[in-house]
This record gives sequence, structure tokens and C-alpha cells, in this order.
Amino acid sequence: MVIKVKVCGLKYPDNIAAVSSLDVDFIGFIFYDKSKRYVGHDSKQYIGSLKQPIKVGVFVNADLTEICTKIDEFNLNMIQLHGNESPEFCKQLSRQTNLPLIKAFGIDHDFDWSILNPYTGIIDYFLFDTKSSSYGGTGVAFDWSQLNQYKLEDPYFLSGGLDADNIQQALAINDPRLYALDLNSKFEIEPGLKDINLLTHSINSIIK
Repeated sequence: MVIKVKVCGLKYPDNIAAVSSLDVDFIGFIFYDKSKRYVGHDSKQYIGSLKQPIKVGVFVNADLTEICTKIDEFNLNMIQLHGNESPEFCKQLSRQTNLPLIKAFGIDHDFDWSILNPYTGIIDYFLFDTKSSSYGGTGVAFDWSQLNQYKLEDPYFLSGGLDADNIQQALAINDPRLYALDLNSKFEIEPGLKDINLLTHSINSIIK
């Protein structure tokens, strides 16, 4: 199975255009105003006009109204919930938007994998990131051996500290449920501005 590629945390139209021209399946835009990669409204018109790749809106504990507004304003194709959203909230959002839904969880050695159970059948994908108070973007990888405790069948995105040096290690996980690699902070010149040369080299190593 070919692993898909998501590049997350883009802000600037020229950089978004450059990333979109690569062999990328998903691009993520962060609508959490405490993030250094918060997309704001300056790029709204440009992002809204993009036809591909698949545009993922990333939200942290936002309400339904805010999420639906951003879906309309930015013409989003998929939703990623990166906060403490309940299964009931996910179900309501899925019914209201009819968009594919990713639910993110921060992983550490004390993570209780059973909390995923109520989400299965509601969300389309899980995303496993390094646990942090900032809800991602740490540039630190969690211990991937923890994935051995994941017992559900739902496909997942792997996030948190992926870089040019450990991508092959991530691919060697050899889990058919590993759907996509989520590339972010280790591929940046500064928060929200991706290094196109580094991304190109790394993406080619994933899809070859």
C-alpha cells in the first residue's frame, strides 16, 4: 500500500501553491488562533479557490458554528479535530457537514487506548500525534512502539516529529492501518512556511 502524504500548517499563498504542486494528497490549515501556524483570513480567497490537494481544516475545541463557517469560507474538504471533542460532537459534526473526519489524539506512555473505542464508526481516520499542551506542532516524535497497543481497524495518520531522517523508520512500521504521514514543523523555514526542497526530497522517498 502506498502511504499518503499530508503537509500541515500552511499560511502563505505562494508557499501553499508550491506545496500543492508536489505529490501531496492533503494540505492542512490550522484554525486554532493560539497556534503559530494559524491561517487567519489573509489567505482565505486563495485557499477557497484551490481545487487540490484535499484541504483539511484543523480545529481545536471549536464549536459547530465556527467549523461550519470556516468550511464555507475556505471551501474545506475534510475536518481534523485536534482537541477534546467528544464522540457525540464528532457524530453531530459528521451529520451536519457530511465531510470526512479525522480525530487526533496525543500519545505518550500513559495513553489509554480504550478511549478511542467510542469514536470508531463515527470518525473516518484517527491521527496520532505527540501529546502536548499546545495540541501539536512540537517537532518531537512519540515512541512509535506504542502503536502496538492500537487494536482497532480504523486507518490513521501518523504525526509528531516526522523529519527527513526518520521517515523511512516510519514507513518500516509496516502497519496496513497506517494511512498517511503528516509532515509539519520539521519541514519549515519558519512556522507556516515550508521548505520546498526538503519536502520534495522527503516526499519522493515516501512515494518511490
